[in-house]
Amino acid sequence: MNWLTNLYHNFLSRSIVERIIMLNVAIFILAYLLNTFSFLLQIDGNFIVNWFSLQPDFDLLLVRPWTIISYGFLHLGFFHILFNMMVLYYFGNLFSDFFNSKQFLVYLILGIISGGLIYMLSYNYMPGLKTQDSLLVGASAGVMAIVIGISSHIPHYSLSFRFIGNIKLLYIAVVLVVLDVVQIPTGNAGGHLAHLGGSLLGYVMTRYMNQGTGLITWMTGTMTKKEKRPLKTVYKSTKKTTYKKKETKSEEQAIIDSILDKISKSGYETLTKEEKDYLFKAGKK
Repeated sequence: MNWLTNLYHNFLSRSIVERIIMLNVAIFILAYLLNTFSFLLQIDGNFIVNWFSLQPDFDLLLVRPWTIISYGFLHLGFFHILFNMMVLYYFGNLFSDFFNSKQFLVYLILGIISGGLIYMLSYNYMPGLKTQDSLLVGASAGVMAIVIGISSHIPHYSLSFRFIGNIKLLYIAVVLVVLDVVQIPTGNAGGHLAHLGGSLLGYVMTRYMNQGTGLITWMTGTMTKKEKRPLKTVYKSTKKTTYKKKETKSEEQAIIDSILDKISKSGYETLTKEEKDYLFKAGKK
C-alpha cells in the first residue's frame, strides 16, 4: 500500500488550488468507472447523478442536503471539466497571490452554494423556467466566485493574450457576466444562472472585505482584510530590492502596499522574483 501513502503525501504537498483540481478529476474518473460497471451489470447507471447533482425541488434538497455542495464537484463531460479546471488553475493561483488558502475555500464553497440557490429559486419562481426539467452539475459557480472575487480586488491587473494584447481583469469579468446573462434563453439556463450566483457572491465578498466591515469575519472566522492605503508612486530601479528577514507589521504592510501599487500601475509581470515570493508568503499568513 506504499503507493497509496505516496499518493496521499503527494496530495498534501500540493497547493489548495491543485488539491481541489485533483479532487474534481478523481471524482470525474470515479463517476465514469461506476457508469461503465453499471452498464455492464445492468444497474441504474445514473446513481451518481441522481444522488449528487442538484435539482430544483426544495423538498428533494431536504432529503439530500449535501447536493447543494456536491454538485459543484461533479462533471458529466470531458470538455466541461477541462474548461472549468483550466480556469480554476489560472485564476485560482492568481487568487492565491493575494488571499490565503482558507479564503480560497470560502469563496469556492460559498460560490457553489450561492449558485445552487440562485438556480433553485429561478426554476421555482421564474415563469419561463418552472415547466422545464433540469439538474445542475459542475464547479462553474465556485470558479466564477474566484474569478469575480480576484477581479474585484485587482480590477486593473492585466492578462496578456496572444493576438489580442493586455486586457484588464475588470473587462474580463464584465464580459463573462454579460455572456451569462444573454445566454440564459439559448440553453443551459440553469448553468448560466448558477454562474451569476457565484459571480455575485465573489463580488460581494471582495467588496465587503475591501470596505473593512466585519461581515466576512463574522461569517467565516477566517477572513482577514488588508488596509487600503493611498496609492504611492513607484519608480523602477536598477538596484536589486532586498527585504529584512523580519519586519514589523507596519513595515510589512508598507512593503505589500508598494508591491500592490506596482501591480496596479504596471502589471504583475513587472514584479521581480523576490517581490513575487514576498507577496506569496504574505498571502499565506
